[in-house]
Amino acid sequence: MDRANDAPAIELEQVGKVKPVLLGDSVKELEVIKDVSFCLGKGEVLALIGPSGSGKSTLLRMINRMEDPTSGSILLCGLDIAELNVRELRRIVGMVSQTPALLPGTVADNIAYGPKLRGQRCDPGRYLGLVNLETDLLSRPASALSIGQQQRMCIARALANEPEILLLDEPTSALDQTAAHKIVTLLNQLNRELGLTVIMVTHLMEHAQAVATRVALLVRGQLIEEGPAAEFFAEPSTTIGRKYLQGELTDDEH
Repeated sequence: MDRANDAPAIELEQVGKVKPVLLGDSVKELEVIKDVSFCLGKGEVLALIGPSGSGKSTLLRMINRMEDPTSGSILLCGLDIAELNVRELRRIVGMVSQTPALLPGTVADNIAYGPKLRGQRCDPGRYLGLVNLETDLLSRPASALSIGQQQRMCIARALANEPEILLLDEPTSALDQTAAHKIVTLLNQLNRELGLTVIMVTHLMEHAQAVATRVALLVRGQLIEEGPAAEFFAEPSTTIGRKYLQGELTDDEH
């Protein structure tokens, strides 16, 4: 894939999304993402935050082309993702969902799934090691792992595709505190060792603060503010940002 070396890893240009929703007895069009623009440099970690229903998961799904924007464009290293082969896009842009999505078979089967689809060889143990799990788990059914181990296995499965960008939709929400801490530590390690560009949706500000180099606050589908994480956590630049960080955002405001 030919890419401009100096282009951002991800760039959103006036992205909008309209979805049909059932309101009463009629279907109406609802604008769930409204004219969102930002860019993320290679190797950066963006925490995508905001109240429930603000469009965060929809935004992730559009970056991975599980949904397409109604308007605007999304660029990957300077190339419009609408012009890329979807399978290749999803190799480059890995995605890990909120709850572990298991495939039938063993841990090794799960990790090797993507490369096998492309007719490539894969060493599942290498990727299990990257997420700090023991290789003796490879022969176990994926369903026999703990929830925390399953989530790390799903990250290993994404890594087996050798992605450049990793999207995570609240990866710690189904985990206990200990398992969640391991995921946060792991993300820092992967970013540092592999140079992965990461976008993580989270409601937990301590997790965002622990991993993010940048923060984007989305409220009612609108990008309220986006910038360096250290600056946001020190002093948000908007009233809504300050209220959200302090847990004081009212229902009328979101």
